[in-house]
Amino acid sequence: MTRTKQHPAGSTQGEASGAKRLSLATMASIPEGVRRPAVDPAALSIGIVHFGIGAFHRSHQAVYTEDAAAATGETGWGILGVTGRSDTVAAQLRAQDCLYGVLEKGAAATSLRIIGSVREAVWPGRDSERVVEALAQPSTHIATLTITEKGYPRAGDGSIDLGRAAVQHDLGLIEAELVKTESPEAASIDDSALMSQTPIGLLVRGLARRFRRHREPFTVVPCDNLVENGTVVRTLVTSLVAAIGSSNSSEALTRARESFGEWMEDSVAFPSTMVDRIAPAVTDADRDEAFGLLGLRDEALVVAEPFIQWVIEDRFAGPRPAWEVAGAILTGDVAPYERAKLRILNATHSVLAYCGALKGYATIAESVADDVLRRRARAIVDDDILPTLESPPGMDLQQYRDEVLERFANPALAHTTRQVAMDGSQKLPSRMLGTASDRLTAGHVPHGMAFAVAAWIAFVSHALESGETLDDPLADTLLSSIGSTDALQIDPRGVVERLFAIRQIFPEDIAGSSLFVDAVVTQLAEVRGATHR
Repeated sequence: MTRTKQHPAGSTQGEASGAKRLSLATMASIPEGVRRPAVDPAALSIGIVHFGIGAFHRSHQAVYTEDAAAATGETGWGILGVTGRSDTVAAQLRAQDCLYGVLEKGAAATSLRIIGSVREAVWPGRDSERVVEALAQPSTHIATLTITEKGYPRAGDGSIDLGRAAVQHDLGLIEAELVKTESPEAASIDDSALMSQTPIGLLVRGLARRFRRHREPFTVVPCDNLVENGTVVRTLVTSLVAAIGSSNSSEALTRARESFGEWMEDSVAFPSTMVDRIAPAVTDADRDEAFGLLGLRDEALVVAEPFIQWVIEDRFAGPRPAWEVAGAILTGDVAPYERAKLRILNATHSVLAYCGALKGYATIAESVADDVLRRRARAIVDDDILPTLESPPGMDLQQYRDEVLERFANPALAHTTRQVAMDGSQKLPSRMLGTASDRLTAGHVPHGMAFAVAAWIAFVSHALESGETLDDPLADTLLSSIGSTDALQIDPRGVVERLFAIRQIFPEDIAGSSLFVDAVVTQLAEVRGATHR
């Protein structure tokens, strides 16, 4: 009998054994069964700045970029990755020369490849100047973003939320950038007061320096699950530029703002995209599996399913990687692909997460293995979602529906229901409410979408009842709107009406539809039946 060697709780085999860490120095020891970087990392120069260098980007856009560079031989598309709220990921990457593994886990097989396209990783809380300088370089042509829905500081009309202190802070830095004069001393300032506090503010600050220096064209490529994400980011950026000088204007600043705005209009592009790949949180078991294949510690490991897709609007202001040779779809209209993905994949993902969590399932795979929940998810797609969609070129929507459910069922992916269920207030509008609105406009009561919204309400209510933390930027508003731990049982209609009054989530046409309100109230009982343990 073979006995498995135990390692201390909370550590991996690599940590317990004191193994060497993945790096440029140890890359020579990578075994034959592991795919090495498709490009020479040391030969790459920065051509892309990426905001939000989490697991998804590292398993998706960074992979496409590396494969495109390998196919064309271009060495100018290295990535500078910018973290969000903390330095953790940047520190993990820097410690191993920004190399990391993608552990691809299919239902039948697992493989590991090492990615080398990320060449630098920084944190805005310390390295804002480095990001601004990278964005200003003529050799940098693109910024990509995966900052999640809550990373976009939008007001109700879609413009930048100037009421946020962080946005006002960044606006001041942008104004200073536009009118300052170049000097070696200015470039070396590293004071905490000069650190940008929002990704959009930091992006515009870098564009302001680019404008001052040489005005070379630039392209901003958002890769978050937002409807018309290019338009969303363009609106945020242009409204932030329009606010320059609003509190303390000067003639010089006014002229600079006007010229900067004109350059943005003429020379900066914001193509929309659709991205798709499941990249669950990495577990110690995943790290152990990767260590068994690699023989080196990889603290920046990411896990992903075999499926990968990227649809990009072919509208760039300057050079770009040949992403199409790596399998990306370049198209004149992303919208049909985007709607199909948001409404079929993301909506059913959320429903399975809410219902699965309520039923006590830890993972999405467990949820979709439940016949009741799987049938319910498929019925929602068939009854409400498919009638609102047109098939994009080369895409069969019924086949896509089935593929999505099979992908969710992959037992090798520990994609947790809690991870998918977080930030529901940010996800509902793009994933569910657009479908509901379309069905209501067409004269149909969308009972399937009503079930989906009811599942979210039940999930939020359960957090109040159980005392568990609700991971949502509007958590306090949501919980206070529900009111009490037994409100959903005593007065379900009141709960629905109070939640529907939150305009950050529910638009007037949805909130004002008595038919939809009635349907959601009715479907709350259906949710209780479907999630009864």
